[in-house]
Amino acid sequence: MQSTTQSADTQRDHQAIRDMLEDWRQACLTRDVARVMTHYANDIVAFDAIGALQFKGIEAYGAHYAACMQMCPGAMVFEIHQLQLHTENQIGYGHYLLRCGHQQEDGSEAASWMRVTVGLRRTDQGWRIAHDHFSAPFDPESGKTVFDLQP
Repeated sequence: MQSTTQSADTQRDHQAIRDMLEDWRQACLTRDVARVMTHYANDIVAFDAIGALQFKGIEAYGAHYAACMQMCPGAMVFEIHQLQLHTENQIGYGHYLLRCGHQQEDGSEAASWMRVTVGLRRTDQGWRIAHDHFSAPFDPESGKTVFDLQP
């Protein structure tokens, strides 16, 4: 929710970021990796919940996205919840909960909640994601990821 005390510039920035994230989400739903990657800075550094410890650069992260999309054969599930944003001048950050996964052949969903932190940079082309961090909570005693938590 946007506060009435925000400046008009801040409100415009937040709306531009929300629009960008919605286009990113739609591109994920349709598995359009090229479109997904248009929302990232070329020098993106990403910490994803699966795969490598980190991904550096748009090519490495794009290859990771393509591999992730192949792991989800059914219709994609991508829902952004509780998005919070802060922007100042050329820099912004946000965090949200993401329900993501896919539908299985029997129609059931294989989806879980992830925590996402995003670092943003304003460019000549608009706001771009300069840093992504996706994570899932884990149980330190078992070492297993906890996928059944609910917000």
